Amino acid sequence: MAPAQVICGKAASAKIRERLKTQVAQMKERVPGFRPGLAILQVGDRDDSNTYISMKLKAAAEIGINANHIKLPNTATEAEVLRCITVLNEDPAVHGFIVQLPLDTDKPISTEKVTNAVAPEKDVDGLTSINAGKLSRGNLGDCFIPCTPKGCMELIRQTGIQIAGKKAVVIGRSKIVGSPMHDLLLWSHATVTTCHTKTTALAEEVSKADILVVAAGKPEMVKGEWIKPGAVVIDCGINHIPDSTKPNGKTVVGDVAYSAAKERASYITPVPGGVGPMTVAMLMQSTVESAQRFLEQSQPGKWSIQYNQLSLRTPVPSDIEVSRSCVPKRIGHLAREVGLLSEEVELYGQTKAKVLLSTLKRLKDQPDGKYVVVTGITPTPLGEGKSTTTIGLVQALGAHLNLNVFACVRQPSQGPTFGIKGGAAGGGYSQVIPMEEFNLHLTGDIHAITAANNLVAAAIDARMFHEQTQSDQALYTRLVPLISGVRKFSDIQIRRLQKLGIEKTDPGTLTDEERNKFVRLDIDPATITWQRVMDTNDRFLRKITIGQSPTEKGFTRTAQFDITVASEIMAVLALTDGLGDMRRRLGKMVVASSKKGEPVTTDDLGVTGALAVLMKDAVKPNLMQTLEGTPVFVHAGPFANIAHGNSSVLADKIALKLVGQEGFVVTEAGFGADIGMEKFFNIKCRYSGLRPHVVVLVATVRALKMHGGGPTVTAGVPLPKEYTEENLQLLKIGCSNLGKQIQNARTFGTPVVVAVNAFKSDTEAELQLVIQLAKEAGAYDAVKCTHWAEGGKGAVALAQAVQRASQEQSNFKFLYNVELPVVEKIRIIAQQIYGAEDIELSSEAEQKVLVYTKQGFGNLPICMAKTHLSLSHDPEKKGVPTGFILPIRDIRASVGAGFLYPLVGTMSTMPGLPTRPCFYDIDLDPVSEQVNGLF
Repeated sequence: MAPAQVICGKAASAKIRERLKTQVAQMKERVPGFRPGLAILQVGDRDDSNTYISMKLKAAAEIGINANHIKLPNTATEAEVLRCITVLNEDPAVHGFIVQLPLDTDKPISTEKVTNAVAPEKDVDGLTSINAGKLSRGNLGDCFIPCTPKGCMELIRQTGIQIAGKKAVVIGRSKIVGSPMHDLLLWSHATVTTCHTKTTALAEEVSKADILVVAAGKPEMVKGEWIKPGAVVIDCGINHIPDSTKPNGKTVVGDVAYSAAKERASYITPVPGGVGPMTVAMLMQSTVESAQRFLEQSQPGKWSIQYNQLSLRTPVPSDIEVSRSCVPKRIGHLAREVGLLSEEVELYGQTKAKVLLSTLKRLKDQPDGKYVVVTGITPTPLGEGKSTTTIGLVQALGAHLNLNVFACVRQPSQGPTFGIKGGAAGGGYSQVIPMEEFNLHLTGDIHAITAANNLVAAAIDARMFHEQTQSDQALYTRLVPLISGVRKFSDIQIRRLQKLGIEKTDPGTLTDEERNKFVRLDIDPATITWQRVMDTNDRFLRKITIGQSPTEKGFTRTAQFDITVASEIMAVLALTDGLGDMRRRLGKMVVASSKKGEPVTTDDLGVTGALAVLMKDAVKPNLMQTLEGTPVFVHAGPFANIAHGNSSVLADKIALKLVGQEGFVVTEAGFGADIGMEKFFNIKCRYSGLRPHVVVLVATVRALKMHGGGPTVTAGVPLPKEYTEENLQLLKIGCSNLGKQIQNARTFGTPVVVAVNAFKSDTEAELQLVIQLAKEAGAYDAVKCTHWAEGGKGAVALAQAVQRASQEQSNFKFLYNVELPVVEKIRIIAQQIYGAEDIELSSEAEQKVLVYTKQGFGNLPICMAKTHLSLSHDPEKKGVPTGFILPIRDIRASVGAGFLYPLVGTMSTMPGLPTRPCFYDIDLDPVSEQVNGLF
């Protein structure tokens, strides 16, 4: 009999690699930038494992697979290994994932638990119980097969013999080779016998085999004379035996006595060079197959997300009824749908979660999606539905047009919720849910701001008290105390010394003059701008006297409470782009001036680090969802008058990365376009670096009739007949306000789509007139919207218009250069956005301009604080007022947030409760724990 033909694994694996290289190139052509991803997790530092991994990495690089080697120390615990596996399971860029065995560890780690933690759809080693179970049941097309048996089958097929009907013997029953080899041969219709260490008459069993696969791990255990003449022999063994002729004193042999077996077999694999190269090739093949499945099952960049089906009712029930009619998805499930990893999400129950800022770092190379801002015409006191339109639009883009989309909205204050306005989660069938969670405590961000703000207020008064009652030496002794016999400056005190120009770090070396400068902030009480806050409407805290206790030794002063969302810390939260930036901004907040006119900051008070600690969780955006299951970030809620009235930069940035290049992020700017939108562009976009693609301008027939001369609209009072009956003449006059706000938006070079929010009292003629006049005024498009009554379905036309507008060229530009003088920046806003003839500063405002310019704050953007009910400073002037002089009664600085805010007219930063507040109707069912009457 002629010697056996040698089945060369090297040659076979080379052909497979070439084929895989072609397939990967085709994937890249189909999806530019796409590469199959392989992750190899190693625990410890075994030399043999390092060698095998090196071979795998080399093969992956040759084929074009993006391979990542993750190496944990041998001190890693089982929990740490499992956490790492979870991260890799959730990484969409990883299509194949193996744990290199054996685990080289000092800790008790279950190999079974670790291998089964790998996601079956990424288990390209085929070692999980799920893949093994599918293989044993014959589901070969729906599982991954261990690489060595898979390679063995490929080598057997290369011989050309028919496997079906043959007698096959497998020696070895390991989960990695023997058992899966048995199953593969069986489902290829061979008659299979598995032999092992307890098998009697092993030679006799081997002699019956037409196909023999040996994976016993014992050198040359199978003798040549055992082999059936003409058999196919596959030797999986790799064993080292002493060999004095070799430089290293040993040689590699298989489990079969090769020389003797070769004389009897028809085909045989050598060792090395047989099965070994095929194992690596099969790992690469399984990784490419997994990547192909990924491309078939999902479009790269498209979320695999399930949307909720609405059951629309007519008439539309109350907002709370609608909210409770829909069962929200578990927030952890939604997070996975939109591409967040479990380690990036902190769950707060089942319906809300915080998203870690590390998400931005992971997605830094992901292109941003399209950026849309929703604003409105000058509203009535009832509001015109910007929030409802924002939610309706994202439901349409997501659930109806199947685009990745995020809404980014402000967190509402509890003041209005319990006062006169009620909830702020949208309305009808376009809401954020659960609305109770949205409108109440959420995750405690506003409470964190309250605590941080009031810590600053306490620090100001305490510092003034101590400076007034202690000598320089006493202050110094207490500010830099002896600890274990040593005085040491804290980091924040070192920063204060540097600010004072004192380049010393040894507390014992300061001169008396330097100590005086260091310990005394010398705050002028008349210049204190920092107030205490609370998240409740309480008119009797608008002006108070503090320090009346005898313990304060007569040091009283007049102060006030603001509502929490008016705190500068809220504005800082909304404008920051990370923890480091937030800490820096918190330290720059100016709380007063010294008696020499120098700004006193929170850093001077020594409170910056403590503020950052209080705010460390608040800086993470909150994840919720709409009625139709699209994702929403609810984060930050700065006032839209003394602050900029927009949700956080961080939420927008994370959302833009998550939606990807073809997706949309829709955010809302508070009040009308003259206020919220102007600040969105000139303040938020200036600091974020983001550039919007589309402006959606919300208009209602009701508000436009008011601007046309209609009667006063008052909350809680039935609308006069002018608003419930068709009146095209009144409406046409009022559309002047719409035209002006379209012009305001176009001033920034961004396409404008008008959303006409339809009410049931509107006639079709009225709606069509608004659409016509909007287009004539320069809107890219204008569409009727019925999202309040129909959810996303009622905003599909708007979504399509927004999608088209986003393809247009955006020539975005800021309204003014921040380097201009303060007065000139104010004048530009007043004249170009409000339509004023000029501005007039009070003597106090003129003095503030001088002070802030001298203090170095003159190049900050401007945040105008004026009424939202008119383009002018007078809320009674509707339509498009002209020829007015805009009065600036004062100017204040939010240096940490990064803007100056001129005060136009009078306004309160602490709302009051009405005669009949919303809380009259609020109660809690003690059995169901359901909140009733809140909305």
